[in-house]
Amino acid sequence: MATQAVFAFPAGFIMITPAFELTQDPDFLTVKIRVPYARASEFDVYFEGEDFKFYAKPYFLRLTLPGRIVENGREKASYNTDEGTFTIQLPKEVPGQYFEGLDMLTSLLAPKKSRSAKPLVEEMDTAASAEVENEENEEELDWEIEQIPYEESPSPLQHPYGFGNLRSGVFQRLQEELSDVIDIKDPDQTPAEERRRKRLAAEAAKFEPDHYLADFFEDEAIKHLLKYKPWWIDAHKKMTALQGESHQEHDSPAFVVFCEEEREQMRKFTNKSYLLDKRSRRHVYLGLIDILLAYCYEIRVNEGDKNVESSWNIRKLSATLCWLESFSSIHDVLVSFGRRVLCYPLYRHFELVTRSFNDTVMILQLGKAAVLKCLLDIHRIFMESDPAYILNDLFITDYCIWIQKVKSKKLAALCESLQKATLSKSHMGLELEELEAAAVLVQEEEKALKAAGTVSKQQLLCSESETSDSEESSSTSSSETEGSDSDEQESSTSEDGEINSFQGTLQEERTAPLIDCNGLRQGTDTLAMEVGDGKSKVSLQSTTPPGKLVEELEMQIQSALRLSEPPEGLATAGCISQEQEENPVPEPDTFSEDAAGKGNFLEVSPKPNPLLFLCSTNEDED
Repeated sequence: MATQAVFAFPAGFIMITPAFELTQDPDFLTVKIRVPYARASEFDVYFEGEDFKFYAKPYFLRLTLPGRIVENGREKASYNTDEGTFTIQLPKEVPGQYFEGLDMLTSLLAPKKSRSAKPLVEEMDTAASAEVENEENEEELDWEIEQIPYEESPSPLQHPYGFGNLRSGVFQRLQEELSDVIDIKDPDQTPAEERRRKRLAAEAAKFEPDHYLADFFEDEAIKHLLKYKPWWIDAHKKMTALQGESHQEHDSPAFVVFCEEEREQMRKFTNKSYLLDKRSRRHVYLGLIDILLAYCYEIRVNEGDKNVESSWNIRKLSATLCWLESFSSIHDVLVSFGRRVLCYPLYRHFELVTRSFNDTVMILQLGKAAVLKCLLDIHRIFMESDPAYILNDLFITDYCIWIQKVKSKKLAALCESLQKATLSKSHMGLELEELEAAAVLVQEEEKALKAAGTVSKQQLLCSESETSDSEESSSTSSSETEGSDSDEQESSTSEDGEINSFQGTLQEERTAPLIDCNGLRQGTDTLAMEVGDGKSKVSLQSTTPPGKLVEELEMQIQSALRLSEPPEGLATAGCISQEQEENPVPEPDTFSEDAAGKGNFLEVSPKPNPLLFLCSTNEDED
């Protein structure tokens, strides 16, 4: 057995607590101490029972271990010059014993006497304290004193806040930073019940149905965030798998690992002892749940990354931090967190509330190490945000020290109670289900109106297409009619042009003798008709107006052709007359007029028909 080592330090010597790490296996406790620039030849180590001391100038380390170690000749020590680290293996007094809380560095640094010595303020049993108080009152009671009616006088701690409601008067000195840290004004003069009423009123005023419904229906971003897996999910899976194999429940140092920065944070904390009554302990445990819920939401919505809004998210979603709330039940904690998620942050979806709830349960199941890791992260976020560091002094630093001393069984009981709690949208008091039902109804009506509008639009398009088709057909027929009219006009115009072109010729031939088919000359007026390709052209000249005269002459020619039978050589003329019968020319409505203005009928000349001459001429041309 080793004897008590005596460490003599020179005057003015400043001890440096080195970085260290503790691990264990069934037989040994291993202490790894980092002492750069120390002399490896000048160091002292002492260990006995629960005490461990190490000294290598200028480093000094004193630990109070959670289990007993023994000096039996199996202890080992080594020094790595490259890393500047000592590694010391210490045998366990009871092989196979599990040392709990080796990651709780702040608790390990506490001196042993602080654990065993009675504190200056001691928590006593209620009955015993009442008995002592009665005895004192009996000794000091003066029956002759004047009795004064009882009046409750305000005390400095009437409206406390902070960790375990142990602080007050802080914000009287920090009025400038008050509005940037918490939402309540003058917390030192505001009772807890009034804080709660004001908080509920502020949440109800802040709730925006449009924002909530927008996130409810357009939830692509929410679904993406719900798929994110923070570090505690994998750690929880490993712990569950290990427990299923070994059926052994223990803390989770193998699943939760602290980085060097987190270890440095723990070493800087000053060890404290907290004397909390039953009510204060309840407030502390419920406040821990509230803070972890806000932290889980922050990690999920930012997918593990920190930004300028991280500090705001955590303290805004936690009524413990933002309103200095003291909860009385787990259900109140969940309702408060759910309401604040639906009122303040960017993503306001109830699924984020339930997922943060599940994440908090996982963290508590992982044990004190996981809870401490989350609290250290919150502490670091608040330290980097001005003036949120005030919340570290009020809550987070004390939580980081206190959680290292909490028994794992109590934390497991808290986790079990949290798992049994239920939370639904109806608990929020914001009429979420009614809003969703109304929004769905409106959406269905819009779809119905849209479908009806589509049908009517299709019908309108069909009617418009039918109308356009009818208009096209009518326009086509009208265009054809106009085309036929234009053809007729062109034909009549061409006929008029030909008649006009022949006027000069007929005028010249007016007195010229007409030669018939036998070569004889006639002294009558000239009549010419050409037949070719199914079209007939009539040319004439007289002293009467040409248009009327042509019609009259045509009628007379038809009657003359009917009266006489054409000879064999005049077959072409018969064809001409037949075509003229098939396409008769309308009869004139008026008589032709001569130069004297009198109407006269044109008589058929008994002389030979001038068509004979024309037809023979056409045959010769053919």
